[in-house]
Amino acid sequence: MSDAAGAGDPLLRLLAAGLQLWLRQQCEHLDSLELQLQGSAAALVRGRLAGVRARARGVRYQHLKLDLVDLSSGALRVQMGSLWRGQPVKLQEPFTVRGVVSFTTAGLNHSLAQPHWRPLADQLGEELLGITPLVGLRLEANRLVLAAQGVGESPPVEVPTTVEAGAGGLVLVSADGSHRSLVAMGPSLRLERASVEAGLLVLEGEATVTP
Repeated sequence: MSDAAGAGDPLLRLLAAGLQLWLRQQCEHLDSLELQLQGSAAALVRGRLAGVRARARGVRYQHLKLDLVDLSSGALRVQMGSLWRGQPVKLQEPFTVRGVVSFTTAGLNHSLAQPHWRPLADQLGEELLGITPLVGLRLEANRLVLAAQGVGESPPVEVPTTVEAGAGGLVLVSADGSHRSLVAMGPSLRLERASVEAGLLVLEGEATVTP
């Protein structure tokens, strides 16, 4: 189920439908999507929208499986012409989004098992446990527990870690402070908060989106 909300104005509803289509094209899968548009039809005629809030569940994006995505954008410049033909909205300039994403244990394990993210799984195993491959992880209390298993070893070696926002991305630190690993997030994303809470890995920050 999904919902695209553009207040009561027909033009805003049309834009909401176009934005919903554009967002769905950016993701591999969405279970649900809700949009709230901020602005007026008069401004929209001039190609301007004050902002958008998007809340989605069951998201797969770039081979990552996310439980919840809750984002709010800054001002947008849009081209309305394509909307009349039932096409996705065209955004004219980069824009900023702020918000929160969360992962479940199952989502993290699914993501790190994908070939695209296997190098990251190997990095975490090597830097935090000293062995690869990483065979799994789980979220418990306020920590992330990683498990890796070397050839011929049984059972897997486990290391509890804490998570924090650091310069350049997400930092995982072993419970005794002796090992750490940086999950780099690139220059377009600034992570401001990271925590494990209520069985979820929660990340909060700001990103620049280039259409």
